[in-house]
Amino acid sequence: MAKALVVDDSKIMRVNVRRMLEKLGHEVVGEAANGHESISEFEKTNPDFVTMDITMPEVNGVRDGIDAVEEIRKINSKAKIIMVTSHGEQDKVIRAIKNGASGYLLKPIKEDELKTKIEKLKL
Repeated sequence: MAKALVVDDSKIMRVNVRRMLEKLGHEVVGEAANGHESISEFEKTNPDFVTMDITMPEVNGVRDGIDAVEEIRKINSKAKIIMVTSHGEQDKVIRAIKNGASGYLLKPIKEDELKTKIEKLKL
């Protein structure tokens, strides 16, 4: 299956997403706790797709997952990134998609919805 990078400031969310991805047959090649880390992990691991939390603490000028999407797309304009968001962040989801995100999932993530989003990436 595909190689994935999991990005979320919550360790519990990263563990949960990792478990779901592995259960679906994907390999998690890296994790990051903020947008800044996600950029370096993306360069290091070259994943087939990324799950990216939208709201994370600012680190080294990378304000959130939206900034990280923009930077990752500069590295690889074809990067596949699924945004992970809470209810009420529609404006941020729209910004993320305009910056190149491939789609989004609402928290709490459900395995069947994650599977469907990955299938839509056409890896």
